[in-house]
This record gives sequence, structure tokens and C-alpha cells, in this order.
Amino acid sequence: MEALMQRFGLRTDPVIFLVSAALTLIFVILLVVAPGPIGTAFESGRAWIVTNLGWFFILGVNVWLGFLIWAAASRHGHIRLGKRDSRPEYSNLSWFTMLFAGGIGTVLMFWGVAEPISHFSEPPLPGVEPYTQQAARDAIAISIYHLGLHTWTIFTLPGLAFAYFIHRYDLPVRVSSVFYPLLRERIHGPIGKTIDIAAVLGTLFGVAVSLGLGSSQIAAGLSALFGVNDGVPLTIAILAVLTAVAVASIVAGLDKGVKLLSNLNIGMAVILMFFVLFAGSTLFLLRGIVETFGIYFSNLPRLAFWNDMLANNDPNGEGWGWQGGWTVFYWAWTVTWSPFIGIFVARISKGRTIREFVFGVLLAPSLFTLIWFAIFGWQAMQFDGIGVVREQMGESAGALSRAVAESVPLAMFAFFENLPLVQLVQGFAIVIVAIFFATSSDSASLVIDMLCTGTEEPGPVRQRVFWGVSEGLVAAMLIVLAGEVGLEALQQVITVVGLPIFCLVFMMIPSLIKGFYLEDIDHVTIGRRPKLTEF
Repeated sequence: MEALMQRFGLRTDPVIFLVSAALTLIFVILLVVAPGPIGTAFESGRAWIVTNLGWFFILGVNVWLGFLIWAAASRHGHIRLGKRDSRPEYSNLSWFTMLFAGGIGTVLMFWGVAEPISHFSEPPLPGVEPYTQQAARDAIAISIYHLGLHTWTIFTLPGLAFAYFIHRYDLPVRVSSVFYPLLRERIHGPIGKTIDIAAVLGTLFGVAVSLGLGSSQIAAGLSALFGVNDGVPLTIAILAVLTAVAVASIVAGLDKGVKLLSNLNIGMAVILMFFVLFAGSTLFLLRGIVETFGIYFSNLPRLAFWNDMLANNDPNGEGWGWQGGWTVFYWAWTVTWSPFIGIFVARISKGRTIREFVFGVLLAPSLFTLIWFAIFGWQAMQFDGIGVVREQMGESAGALSRAVAESVPLAMFAFFENLPLVQLVQGFAIVIVAIFFATSSDSASLVIDMLCTGTEEPGPVRQRVFWGVSEGLVAAMLIVLAGEVGLEALQQVITVVGLPIFCLVFMMIPSLIKGFYLEDIDHVTIGRRPKLTEF
């Protein structure tokens, strides 16, 4: 098999690469040949998961957060992610900027308006009336809960595990390396390869779902700007262009250019945020930013453990109503990105202590997320009408809610219609989304290839091109499976795919604990770097 790899000019683990590629190809063919049965299978799988294991997702992320806080606050917090004398390669400012580039830009652009307005117009918590001040407060709290501290917990745990075992013990850049304390040399056998194949497929599907959502948002933006039909054909055409741009950058080897473009993209997103702050109700938003801190942290304990156990008034707790389509979907989707973001964060964090890593990765992006939602969310709900203000707005009240109900990807562009320079700002936002998703596809192709090769050195260009094209194909098939541009089919697929990845991430905790234990096995030499043979 290795001879076959050499014949085609590939430099990778043949089992991981070929099995992952074959399963991806089989999935694409099945979607072309039998989209109906495949859609039904994913629908049934998602229904079973959210009904029977939704509580597991919610409890799991809280357990991960508790473990991370313990690891950072304990005596293990000073252990360096690398050799004992290693130091960080990047300044704190550069590190925080790259954290933002890695994980939250695309999601905030898609959900920054859509999620607060969704919860504002249809409050998920019992006893809350739509469009009231309480509905607005709950909408902000829930939105930040979904995309703040808990989302970054899902990225931080794998990132810590990768950084600890790969940098400190020079193990291959693969998910299976994290389980060396539990599996030892079996990480190089069938069990380890199965773990790596699952990680490759999970990352591929997670990125594909994101590309599908990004393409649908760009299509909605073009529809708002030029009045074109933002149906499936346009969405797939945009997806093809984004994939072609990503593949072109892979072929051209424009890694430095992509990094520069990513930094520029971050700056553009910040400019957009400040535009909304100063073009909108500035004083209202400044007060809202301050108040949002209190709203989020006062509601966090309740939201973090809320299981929607009385959904549909079912005394047996069957059926998961609202939370199955929101929180469980979020955690399943996010965890499929965790190998991608985890390896990225681990690469830029070499030399930092566990304490620096955990608190930095958890808090810095979460703070930015809070400010983003405080600006976009409060301004959107003011445009839509909050409390008594709504009674004075006439037909304009609820306009954004109606736009979101019609098309979630359209939310951000409908929001901009209430601000100055509408077409310019909408076009600016389209460019931001396009660059975010094109660079994400390029970076994801590199990470998936690393998961196959087991090294940080890029493999042959053709390998990365293969994964870039595969991401686009899977995303296109998921859009076709949906039948129309929407979230339901994407939610079904990613919830099913996310379950095994979620279980893998959970098992990283005992592996890390065993590693920490061996560092201070005599309770004196804390920070001693144990040998692999001691595991």
C-alpha cells in the first residue's frame, strides 16, 4: 500500500488517507443516488440522539469546562506545553488575534443578528412573552451562552490535549496521539487509525456544514443587493467559487498571503462592528455592552444546565423541542470543528503554560463574542421593537423577525437596511464572509492532511487539493439534500456525525489526568517530563 502511495506521489498514512477518502466518496455517491433514504436515515438518527443523548451533550460540555478550570488553577497549571525551557513564539496580542481568526469570525457573521432575533420573537424559556424586555435579555444571554465560554470550552480541551502530548512528547500530529496514556503503542494500530479516520471525517463534515451555511449567507447577501434568486443553484455556484479560490491558494502555495488575508479579514470584521456601534444607537449600545456582562453571568448557571426536560409537556421527558434544534446542534457542530481548531490553537500556543493556555483561549474570544452580540443583538432588537417602543413603530415593528423567519442567512443583510450606506455595507459584509470561508477551507484542508500524515510539515499539494475539493463536494451534496437553502438537513447530518467526535473528546480528560499524574508522581518534582515508557 505504501508503494501505491509513492506511485501517486502521496506522502501520508495509506490506511487513514484511503479509508477516509473512500468513505467520503461513498457518502457523496449515496447522496447522488439515493438522497431520500439517506435524508431519512439522518433524520431518524438525529431524532434518537437529541431525545436520548441531548442531556449527555449538555452535561459533557459543563464537565469539560470544570476540568479545564481545575487544570489551570491546580499545581499543574504552570506546566509548559513543550520543553521545560520553551517560551511562547507570539506576543499576547498576536496570539489573541490568531485565536479570533481561527474559530469565531464565520460563526459571528452568520448568527450575530439571526440568533438574538430568533429568541426575541420566539422566546424558548417558559413564561416569557415575545418582544418584551425580558425576552430581549434572555435572547442576549442564550446567544452568548451558545457562542461564548461553552463554545470555546469545546475548542480548548482538544487544543490543550494536542499541545500537551504533541509538543511535550513529540508524538505524531494526530488525534490518536492524545490517547497514548490509555492505548500506548496501540495508537499506531487499528484502534488508533479508527480514531484518526473518525476525526478526519468529523472535521470534513464540520467544515462542509460551515461552507454550506456561508454559501447560503453570501447568496442571501447577493439577493439583497441585486435582487437575484438565492436558491440552491446560486448557493452551489457560490460554493464552487469559494472552493476554487481555496484550491487555487493551495496550488499557488499562498500560505503567507492567506495569513495576511485572514488578518485583514479580522480587521474588516472589527470595522464593521464599530460601524454598527457608531451608526446605530451609540449610547444605547454602550450601556448595553456594560449590562450584557451582568445578564450573561447571572443567567449562565441556569442556561448551562438547562435540559428542556419539560419540552412538549411530556412527563416522560421524550422529545427535545427547541433545545434539540439549538443547543445540541451547536455542541455537535462545534465538536466536529474541534480537531481543526484544536490543532491550530495548539500550534500557535507552544511554550505557554497550561494556565496561560486555558484562561487565554477561554476568555479572550469569549469576551469578543460578548461585545459582538451586545452590539449586533441589542441594535437588531431595537430595530425590531423592544417592549413599549414596539407599540409606536407601526408596520416596521417585527420586520427583522419576519426576515429571519423567512431566511436565517438573510438576517444580517436585512439588519443593514436600517443603517446608512446600505449597499456599501452589505457588499462589505459579503466580502468578509467570502474571505472567512475561503481561508477556512484552505486551513481546514491543511489540518485534515496533517491528521493523515501525522506531521506539521505540509504534504504534497495534491493531497491538500483533494481535501479542499472533498469539502466542497460534501457541502454541495448537503445543500442538495436539504432541498432548499435551510438549516434542518445540515442540523441532522452534523448531529449524527458529531456524536462519536464528542465521545472522543470526552476521553481526552482521563488521558490528560494520567499525564498530569506522571508529571508529579513523587509529589515533589512537579513539572518533571515523564518518558513515554512510563505511561
